[in-house]
Amino acid sequence: MPAELQLIPVYRITVFVPPADMDALKAGILSVDDLAMGDYREVMWISSPGLEQFRPDQAASPALGKAGELSAAPTVRLEFSIPRDAQRLQRLLREGVHAHHPWEVPAVFVDESLFPLPTRERAGR
Repeated sequence: MPAELQLIPVYRITVFVPPADMDALKAGILSVDDLAMGDYREVMWISSPGLEQFRPDQAASPALGKAGELSAAPTVRLEFSIPRDAQRLQRLLREGVHAHHPWEVPAVFVDESLFPLPTRERAGR
């Protein structure tokens, strides 16, 4: 058990993606950033499939469905965190998420949060 925890300010990024595209999206994200948190790399959380629904406007070019029609598709929630660095976040969203996501406008959410990490001074080390 760590003696103390340090609260690291992070961006928590949540992306909804079709299950069939999950591996390509993960690979695209990891090609841009190793998602390091403390002594760990490639830190991600993946939730069970659910449903995503949307109705594209007439000006949209949807990858699924048609303009004006309500569509629904299976989706998986992928989450990861990075230390708060606005340039790193922009690069990750542009080159990692948007470049490897199948949707014209992917459902992506960015929250400011805190990630508790053990301090480097650990008992028994």
